Amino acid sequence: MLLVIHVMLGVIWLTQSVEACPDSCKCSQKSRPGRSEVNCHKRGLLTFPSNLPADSWILKLGENGITHLKAAVLKAVPKIESLNLERNAIKSIHPQAFSGAKDLMLLKLYGNHITTLPPRGLQELRNLRFLMLGQNEIGSVKPNMFVGLKNLSELDLPLNSLSSLQANVFKPLIVLKVLDLSMNHITTISPKAFTGLRQLLFLNLDNNSMKTLPAGVFKPLRSLEMLVLDNNLLRTLGTTVLDGLANLQELYLRNNELESLPPDMFRKTPLLSQLALSGNRLKNLDGNSFASLTDMKKLHLHDNPWNCDCNISSLVQYLGQTQSIVSPSLRCVTPQSLHGKTISALRADQIPCPAR
Repeated sequence: MLLVIHVMLGVIWLTQSVEACPDSCKCSQKSRPGRSEVNCHKRGLLTFPSNLPADSWILKLGENGITHLKAAVLKAVPKIESLNLERNAIKSIHPQAFSGAKDLMLLKLYGNHITTLPPRGLQELRNLRFLMLGQNEIGSVKPNMFVGLKNLSELDLPLNSLSSLQANVFKPLIVLKVLDLSMNHITTISPKAFTGLRQLLFLNLDNNSMKTLPAGVFKPLRSLEMLVLDNNLLRTLGTTVLDGLANLQELYLRNNELESLPPDMFRKTPLLSQLALSGNRLKNLDGNSFASLTDMKKLHLHDNPWNCDCNISSLVQYLGQTQSIVSPSLRCVTPQSLHGKTISALRADQIPCPAR
């Protein structure tokens, strides 16, 4: 690399010229010498550019028309740490496409036409931290797709075509912290789907099509702090569904089809501080099930068809004594005599008990 010394008014500084740069791109060294940032964003490229600076560490190729990633596309840039290929038209990735990119930390493939990842195609990316695969057409994921990604921290797979999760599919991802599987078509999950994810903190399964969850499916997730299950078709939850989640702090079950909850459902989640159950079909709920949740700060229960007979008495009692922030305007739907009444304001002598 050529160093040019400038002298002007007694001030001396160094300017570095980049030896090579694709014609349609802009190459610069904004951070420090020996590390080029290559900006080819929205330049009408149809193929992966050649003639890249050997010291490239950031490569921006978003919003082009690249359709295929051939073998060793990063061979000439061994120092690359960040590669953005979002919103291209990528359909296929050669198994050796990322060969030699041992320093790559961020790979963005969001918004392409990828249907599958090549087996062991990412195995040389030993330092990859962030893998963004959202808004593609991936129909299934298998363990061999993630082999070698022992340092991956975040895996984003929303807006794909996943319909199921098989056993051990994420097992190679031993330090994964964030897993986003939202807005797919997932209906079934193997009881061992999350095996190996001992450090996972956040799991997002929002907007899928699950009707049930296998017993103990989340048990391997002993570090999990936030679980999002909103906008599914869940009708029932087993008593062991939250087993293993001793560190869970936030649980979101909004807009499902739940009609009831197991009375001891939260006995193994003592740190739960936010719980969202709004938009379900709950008619009553045992207020005693929240007794062990001493850290509860926010409880969302609105938009449920509450039946205000004596089965709701324990919930009324809980609402009257809790310091948590509870959804406003929890109102009775039935019986007709209490329709529209605020639940928290009900007196014991107002609550009817059906004849037995």
